[in-house]
Amino acid sequence: MRREAEKPPFALSLSKGLSFLSNIVAGKKWASTGPARTGWAAALVLGLTGFSSTPVLAQDVPHYERDSAWLCLPGRADACGRPLDTTALNANGYGSTGQVVPARDSKVDCFYVYPTVSRDPGLNSDLVAGLEENATALVQLARFGSVCKTYAPLYRQVTATALPRAFAGEDIRPNFAIAYGDVLAAWRNFLATRNKDRSFVLIGHSQGSIHLLKLLQEQIEGRPVAKRMLSAILLGWAVEVPEGKLVGGSLKSTPLCTKPGQTGCVITYMSFRASAPPPPGSFLGRAARPGMTAGCTNPAALRGGRGKLDSYWFSLYPLPPGAEPVIWSREGAPPTAFFRTEGLVIGECRHSGQAGYLAVTENPDPSDGRTDRIPGDVYIAGKLDPGWGLHLVDMNVAQGDLLRLIEAQARGKR
Repeated sequence: MRREAEKPPFALSLSKGLSFLSNIVAGKKWASTGPARTGWAAALVLGLTGFSSTPVLAQDVPHYERDSAWLCLPGRADACGRPLDTTALNANGYGSTGQVVPARDSKVDCFYVYPTVSRDPGLNSDLVAGLEENATALVQLARFGSVCKTYAPLYRQVTATALPRAFAGEDIRPNFAIAYGDVLAAWRNFLATRNKDRSFVLIGHSQGSIHLLKLLQEQIEGRPVAKRMLSAILLGWAVEVPEGKLVGGSLKSTPLCTKPGQTGCVITYMSFRASAPPPPGSFLGRAARPGMTAGCTNPAALRGGRGKLDSYWFSLYPLPPGAEPVIWSREGAPPTAFFRTEGLVIGECRHSGQAGYLAVTENPDPSDGRTDRIPGDVYIAGKLDPGWGLHLVDMNVAQGDLLRLIEAQARGKR
């Protein structure tokens, strides 16, 4: 039986809103009325981050030869295998609603590792897929099913419960070793029995990016399998590069992507409001080592400069205490759980010493009837923590652009 977790300090009431997410995960119809936007844990949907792990492998890893050890698998009616009703939110109001369905004939695999979402009471999660894991995969990964076959292993991640203890100084590196050991075992099973020598994309956010970065360093770079990697999308964690360079920091031979269609490269960023860049000593948005900067690739403008972002939002976005509610349109609440905005926000990679981040600016068009302030900030104990930036919407803010980049990379491999 799944244990009831003790809520971490930043987790708020989950009692309202969970039934709405449960219905979506189960494939039931979304209704836009009712208490859908009542506040609940910011950590739940899009996750918080973790810390560096050690290379020690854990014993008794899950049995990834069994389908039950996977959160998402192609062709299965799981959190990643259901149609997503999505409405366009244009400058003049809501437009048409379409349905995004998983592709049946994609020649690309996406291997995804989810961020810190588990609320289990221990330092490592169990292997029971709860609402946290399913909702996160639904929001972050399911849409990628339109361009690739989605694989997401369950793993004994470092939990949200562990984060306050880590911030207090407790050593959780052994717990990260357990989590990475699971990811490594899943990867080996994926290559041996599921991938069948197809092209693949790595997708991670926050703690997921930490594990995939390590996997890329130790299991892909310099090996034949690297030739099949279209890209590694590593969001919400620093991929370090020497200042002014594209490779040579965290990775020895895998560069940052600089043009559409380029393969064997990394797409990475940590998003911050342009008006609130990473503060000194911030947890995110900075490289840890002098002489390095946090890599940034703008999915809407890989060659550099500003670009209008193609964003996919989730209308059940949690509103933590202290945050202002988002009124997405003067027409009212979105008619579907997911909606798309093109050009509502503009992204630009900025660097200053060790700081590197995707600077996000809302499009200040007075004729635009959409919101002039997007969500995504992290609030802890009711107070905004500027060191996290827009961590909670790293994936959402440019998801449409990321989809197009995968499509371009797949075409280039044909």
